[in-house]
Amino acid sequence: MERTTEVTDTTYSSIDFGPLVDMSHDEVVTHSYVRDVTLPSGSTLALITLDNGADHTRPNTFGPVGLLELDVTIEAQRDRAAAGEISGVAITGKPFILAAGADLSKVNDIPSREIAALLPKLGHHVFGKLEDLGVPTFVFINGLALGGGLEIGLNANYRTIDSSAQGIALPEVFLGLIPGWGGSYLLPNLIGIENALTVMIENPLKMNRMLKAPQAFEMGIADAMFPASTFLEDSLAWASDVIAGTVTPKRPNAPGRIERTVKWDAAIGIARKMLESKIGTVPQSPYKALELLKAAKSGTKAECFALEDEALAELIAGEQFRASVYAFNLVQKRAKRPAGAPDKKLAQRVTKVGVIGAGLMATQFALLFVRRLRVPVVITDLDQTRVDQGVATIRGEIDKLAQKGRISADEQNRLTALVHGTTDKADFADCDWVIEAVFEELGVKQDVFADVEKHISSEAVLATNTSSLSVEKIGAKLEHPERLVGFHFFNPVAVMPLIEVVRTPQTNDAVLATAMATAKNLRKNAVITRDTPGFVVNRVLAKLLGEAMHAVDSGTSFADVDTALAPLGLPMAPSELLDLVGLRVGAHVLDTHHSAFPDRFYNSDNLHKLAEYGALFEKDGKGKIKGFDKKALKIVSGGTSPLGADEILRRVQDGLADEIHRMLEDDVVHAAEDIDLCLILGAGYPFQMGGVTPYLDRVGASERVFGDTFHHPPMTALDA
Repeated sequence: MERTTEVTDTTYSSIDFGPLVDMSHDEVVTHSYVRDVTLPSGSTLALITLDNGADHTRPNTFGPVGLLELDVTIEAQRDRAAAGEISGVAITGKPFILAAGADLSKVNDIPSREIAALLPKLGHHVFGKLEDLGVPTFVFINGLALGGGLEIGLNANYRTIDSSAQGIALPEVFLGLIPGWGGSYLLPNLIGIENALTVMIENPLKMNRMLKAPQAFEMGIADAMFPASTFLEDSLAWASDVIAGTVTPKRPNAPGRIERTVKWDAAIGIARKMLESKIGTVPQSPYKALELLKAAKSGTKAECFALEDEALAELIAGEQFRASVYAFNLVQKRAKRPAGAPDKKLAQRVTKVGVIGAGLMATQFALLFVRRLRVPVVITDLDQTRVDQGVATIRGEIDKLAQKGRISADEQNRLTALVHGTTDKADFADCDWVIEAVFEELGVKQDVFADVEKHISSEAVLATNTSSLSVEKIGAKLEHPERLVGFHFFNPVAVMPLIEVVRTPQTNDAVLATAMATAKNLRKNAVITRDTPGFVVNRVLAKLLGEAMHAVDSGTSFADVDTALAPLGLPMAPSELLDLVGLRVGAHVLDTHHSAFPDRFYNSDNLHKLAEYGALFEKDGKGKIKGFDKKALKIVSGGTSPLGADEILRRVQDGLADEIHRMLEDDVVHAAEDIDLCLILGAGYPFQMGGVTPYLDRVGASERVFGDTFHHPPMTALDA
């Protein structure tokens, strides 16, 4: 099938973009600087460099003023090309950065859907000109290229990439948007539908995963890749050869007839089923992206750009995007400035780590500490056999990292040499940081800390990974309880980005500062909480799971409960969450909260029966859920008054509003934003919901429970 492409600028050239400019009086403008370069062939290429005048901490972004300046610059090159003054046009960025996409800092101020529609149209108006400028056009991707920063390259005829470049992505779906400056049409027609699905949907939904240069080149996003040391020189020489006709880029991943007629729709169908199973149907942007990718199979460029305009205008004006921006700002800004953190200068250096325990959680801790801190790590357990098994597990994981190419052979050897095991607590004497990963039982944790304290220095920090026990009570047998801090990871340890740092009334500022610095060095986000049952994440989840089990115990099926709570937009249904955390752990968490707050938290005899049985689902050999375990469902008994879906959802909403209000009154954390941040980073609460407190406000739960006294913080915009 022959594809039709045409210049689409006539669609946009008569549009008045003044309303966008009027909103951009304080825009940090990314300017377009032009210089002529004489190519090896002797011809002249106009090289446009994008630069906002700031250092690398503020990347180039595209706002209305900067885009219109780039438009004037591109049009000037069109005139020069027609006059025979230049043989090509190339665009690149300031050092290490091409561009980080659209400047969305004023998007929340857009007063109408009509003005929102101007933003995608402006990008199409400017970038779309690169396809047919009268001379070949190139984009030299010299570093970070996100969203519109990548789309400017897709609109050009050819692309090169610096081999050291990182942060190559179309992250819009992650933010509740879609690639709206040509990406949803141009990318699949350049690299094929399956690769495009990976870049546009799969990667953004994996906590905004991005490509490195070799991956982008292998996919076909770039036509050539050159080393950083000679990137610009090599790119210019390559462009010279392309212009001269001595080099013709090959694009093996570009879709052919078979892909368009057979594979394209099938890939879209598979992706849709994957989305429905993993994120449900509440999020809008992934499904909008799928629609655009489907249209890109046979639609013209003009038709598909128009579809992008419509979709992006709808999403920008919608609630999910504003919620996503709020969530993004929490992760990008508040997470980097933790509320209540003491002076960083008080933090002590951690030069050796001790891990008490050698089981699954302990070995995950040890691997993370040795990889991130690059210091000696020693583990201990009750006997040498367990210790040896733990050390072997850690070193085996290091070997796997090397086999996958994620670390070098030299690094593999260094990390392996840093891991040791012992049954002699005297080997902990020079540890600055000791963390326990033993059974979740108060007496056990008290005893192991009281024992190890005899062997460590007076300055060493003791950290507990308890998920629900009182940290203060864990330290009851310590001579120096001021050295104890809660350091609660989430599973899997290597992946989940949150650590709840729990301060007891005795924890001193130096220990707290050390904990915060250690979390940062582990590349985790830390939120400081009071020492209270469940801290933040487990307290909220205990409320959710308690209400779910209350409905089940009343006679509602697990399937009906899951359906009723689907509007919450959670990454998994309550039944799947129970399966993930483990039925025994779930029962323990509910018991802990019921014991602390018996009038507000439900405990379930049926959950204990299921925990004893050991399963809620039937699974295949790979652990994939096939359906509910029929024997498990027969174990659940006693309920004769099933609840309706509306009642279940309302009970959860109002219960969460009440509990979160109490948490804020008790200063468990400093602000509602911290609760939202914890749920996003520790429980995978979806960005498009904007955190739990804005959700409760939107659905009226806050007002139902407390009138107008409890509202989420204002949702502000960002540079994306």
